[in-house]
Amino acid sequence: MTSAPTWTNVRTLAVLALFAVLLAACTTGGEVTGGEAPDGAVSESDEPGLTFDGPDEGALINAEELDQLSFAVNAPGDADAVADLVLRLDGSVVTAEAEVTDDTLTYAPDTLPDGQREVAVAETVGEGEGSRVEGEAGEGEGEPEVLHTWRFEVRAEPPSLELSSPVGPLVAGEPVTVAGVTEPEATVAVGAQEAIADADGDFEFDLDEAGELEELDGELTVTVTDVAGNTTESVASFAVVASRVEVDEIRTVHATFWAWATPDLREPIVEMIDDGRINALQLDLKDEGGHIGYDSEVELARQIGAGIGPLDLEQAVADLHERDVAVVGRIVAFADPALASWAWENDRRDLVIQDNDGNDFYRGSYAGFSNYTHEDVIAYNLDLAEEAAKAGVDHILWDYIRRPEGMDNYTVPGLETTPEEAIVEFTRLADERLAPYGVQHGASVYGIAADRPEQIGQDIPAMSQHLDYVAPMLYPSHWGPGEYDVADPNRQPYDIIRATLEVWQEATADGRARIVPWFEDTPYRAWDRPHQIREQIRAAEDHGIDEWLMWNPGSTFTPSAYERRD
Repeated sequence: MTSAPTWTNVRTLAVLALFAVLLAACTTGGEVTGGEAPDGAVSESDEPGLTFDGPDEGALINAEELDQLSFAVNAPGDADAVADLVLRLDGSVVTAEAEVTDDTLTYAPDTLPDGQREVAVAETVGEGEGSRVEGEAGEGEGEPEVLHTWRFEVRAEPPSLELSSPVGPLVAGEPVTVAGVTEPEATVAVGAQEAIADADGDFEFDLDEAGELEELDGELTVTVTDVAGNTTESVASFAVVASRVEVDEIRTVHATFWAWATPDLREPIVEMIDDGRINALQLDLKDEGGHIGYDSEVELARQIGAGIGPLDLEQAVADLHERDVAVVGRIVAFADPALASWAWENDRRDLVIQDNDGNDFYRGSYAGFSNYTHEDVIAYNLDLAEEAAKAGVDHILWDYIRRPEGMDNYTVPGLETTPEEAIVEFTRLADERLAPYGVQHGASVYGIAADRPEQIGQDIPAMSQHLDYVAPMLYPSHWGPGEYDVADPNRQPYDIIRATLEVWQEATADGRARIVPWFEDTPYRAWDRPHQIREQIRAAEDHGIDEWLMWNPGSTFTPSAYERRD
């Protein structure tokens, strides 16, 4: 027998029935009319209504993706549903920039600045007619209701790249360190090698495999890809040298290329190197006769037959570098009988300094002097210097970088400035040409040039702006009695060197060039050769100068006069 329901049970059943009705209402599909769509490129409802197509929430958009970026609102079969939509980019109305085709509204921005961006879709509320162009509700219509929002970041600017290494030339066969600064966490690649920049954007890695370096061939192509996928490619060109040795202070003796090819003359110098008495070798590349010590590939050198020397230059440099010895390549620039004779015989007379009557090239105390103002003469000497730098020569030392003595007994074709200005211009051009190779270059200059520039055409303060060092020829045997208040310079080597260096330090005080003086180790007027050598070196050291070049025309020296150094 079933009992009648109590009031309490009836009330409970009523509540459950009402809950079921409400639940059914909530789960019945309907058109999306407010709030934000779920995360993702597309959002849609269970019933026909609006769908939204665009970037994922929080997407990172690079330059390539920015070109394709678009936002779409679709109302399948219902064109009126998109007619009154409002679009805002970062709060500013951009509805007029959108396109409506049938039942789809599409917005494709031409460009967007880097940074956090937001595109919102809204629908006007109220009965009045809204304006798509302005995107604002009519008066009394209320605020637009946000239907969907895309939030994303644009990073389309290419990553920055600043290389700090390599600097200067690449040395064949040696590792190359690639270092610099770019965007944090960017990937930096050279060929197959790559590194990830740290949080500050710093990166560094080495190229040390033979294949990697062979592929460089003087060009370093660095590709940077940031975390968004944008890329920057930078191609840096570098000079390539065969080998390189660097010393802070040069202490060297002079060797002609004939002497270096002669064992009896070469071996004593090698012993000085091995004993630590010198750390560099001044090796002639082009001598006072205009002859070149090796088979040069420079076109003019081949035309005039100047390359008569016995050396394989690159091998000679490599042999010295194996001993950790720097090579100072001496190029006699403008005293050039080989060029003068050829130019005169081949109707290129503007290449040489001429007698005033124009009937012959000027000789004076030389066998011929080339025209230091002529662009072809300048190019010839610079081409030789560049060829030497490629072979691994560490320093270029110019000699006879001046006019001949005298002024009234010869003519310089095409001279439009003073001789001093023309020589300064040559040093500037040489500095510019040699800069990519990282070589130092200096100039052998007359001892009197510091305070008597017009006598030889050497303006030392101006030249020192473009040279790494000047090498004044301060040979005690060459000074006359009473010079710089020194009674007998040849017998007072310390005094004459001290006195002249004071003048030279003043002349170069405002320039880039340091002083690397020429001293002499010669039998000429020698009364105590070892003592004279040591006194010259001591005088320089007392001036704070611990580097020098030692002259002997026959490349024979006095090893015992030179201090051993580790």
